This record gives sequence, C-alpha cells and structure tokens, in this order.
Amino acid sequence: MSPFYLARGASKVLRRITAETSVELKILSEKWQLLLAGIVFQYIHGLAARGVHYLHRPGPILQDVGFMILPVCPTLVRFFYELGKERGYISETLFTFIFISFALWTFHPFILQTKRFYTVLIWRRVLAFLCASQFLRIVTFYSTQLPGPNYHCREGSPLARLPPPKNAAEVFLINFPRGVIYGCGDLIFSSHMIFTLVFIITYQKYGSIRFIKGLAWCVAVAQSLLIVASRKHYSVDVVVAWYTVNLVVFFLDKKLAELLDRSAGSSSVLPTSVKDKDNKLKEENTRLLSLNSVEAADRRPWTQMNGKHLENGNHLDTETTIA
Repeated sequence: MSPFYLARGASKVLRRITAETSVELKILSEKWQLLLAGIVFQYIHGLAARGVHYLHRPGPILQDVGFMILPVCPTLVRFFYELGKERGYISETLFTFIFISFALWTFHPFILQTKRFYTVLIWRRVLAFLCASQFLRIVTFYSTQLPGPNYHCREGSPLARLPPPKNAAEVFLINFPRGVIYGCGDLIFSSHMIFTLVFIITYQKYGSIRFIKGLAWCVAVAQSLLIVASRKHYSVDVVVAWYTVNLVVFFLDKKLAELLDRSAGSSSVLPTSVKDKDNKLKEENTRLLSLNSVEAADRRPWTQMNGKHLENGNHLDTETTIA
C-alpha cells in the first residue's frame, strides 16, 4: 500500500476521532454526575474490601462442591483441576483480557465508521450496573465473614490477618494494588464475576457480532471454573454472582434511559427515556385513531343505477363509454 493511501486513511481516522470527541465531550458535560459517582464508588468498594480484611479470621476451608469437582491433580491436565498457588495468574490473565477487550469495544465509535452507541452513555449504564451489584456485595460479605480459601488467606499465612491500622492513611489508601490482590474476607459474591457478567450482558444487548456474543458466555463459564480452580472463591461466591448480577441488570435496565441506536441514523445525541417512548407511542396511536375516524367519516355510500351513480340521494351523471 502506497504512503498516499496510508496518509489519506490516517487523515480520515483523525477527523473521525476529532468529530467523535467533540460529541462525546458535549454529552459528558451534561451527564458527568453519574459517571463521577460510579468512579468514586469503585474506590468505596475497594475501601470496603480492605476493611473486611481486618475482620477476617483464617480457619479450616469449608466443604465445597466445586473443590471436590476440581481437586488437586499433579498431572498435565492440571488446567482442569486445582491450578495451585503458582498458576493462580491464569484466571487473572483471562479477567484482564475480558476487561481490556470490553473497554476497547466501548471506544470503537471513535475509530470505526459504524457506531451503535455513545461511549459516555454506555459507561454510565455499565457503572450503574456495577455499583448496584457491588453495593449488594458489600452488604453480603460484611454480614458474614467466611474463612478465605485462597492460599494467602489460610492459617499460617502472614497475610491472612491484618494488624490494626496505625493511622487513617493506611486504611484509606487501601495499599493499592497489593491490598487488592492479597485481600481476604470479601468472598460472597465474586467481584471478578460482577465485572465479567456486566460486560458480557452489555455486549449481548449492544454488540453486533453474534459469534462473539456466544463466545463471551463460554468465556464467562471458563472464568467461573478458573476462579474456583484457583481457590480464590468458594463455588457459592460464583453461583450467587451469576443470578444476582443478571437480576440487577434486568431490573435496572428497565429504569435507565434507553440508548439510541446510532446505526439507525438518528441525529439525536441524548437517550430517550422509557416514559418519553411511551408518551410518543400514545401520541402516535391517538393520531392514527383520529386519522382513521376522519377517513371513516369521509366514506359515503355509492350506488349505481342504469349507468348512473347516486351519492347521498344526488344524481351524478357518468357517461359510460362502450368500446
């Protein structure tokens, strides 16, 4: 490919990015409150997970069906069994792939010509789902603290229990990222599965490639098995996440403003709420009913008598021509 075509293509992409950025900034200036609240709540969620670590008490690992199905196996098929401490990175690698893939997809309107949504609005929706699920998660893992099954949360590990904090900064800084990676006590339900399921459900609704939709659910199942195989969570943590997140998204999706399908050529920037859609539908039905009533009133009976038509008793002469 010649440098001329490359330069022209780069120029088109640059203009597309510039135009999309201006539109997204306009939406962001009007819709920044929920985005900011969602980002702040991510810190609150991390702070809550750090706080429950101070309450964690290591103990015997609870009986778990997933641990029975995925036992320790020293053979080459270890992937289908307990991953072990040295292979715990596999589940984290898959989760990182899911997160980055979804994030890149949400920013594709800046580059690709085909656009189905606005990036700001899709992230407002995603953060709403995440915050609602994480709030339920915080309430749940503070209600009952279970002994962590992860290797660094077991008896004898120096990381299983945290000493009392020396100052407030030690708590509020949450020792990121080490405090997040080596946390204990925030079990029910899995935060990894919250993100995974919210991302996949969002793509299921707003994505366009059917193959990727099916593949994404397979990846979610694999992620669930890897989390249990890594002993990062009990099976109940994963199972509860599956139905809780789906229910949260199901109910919130009906309350949030629906996103416009940009592929339909709509020129509007802001989403249409469900109430506005219902009002417009009612107005359209009323207009159609009134139009039908007018058309029915205009229909008048016509009769034919000996080559002539009668309309409401008045004769209208119509000459019939016989070829």
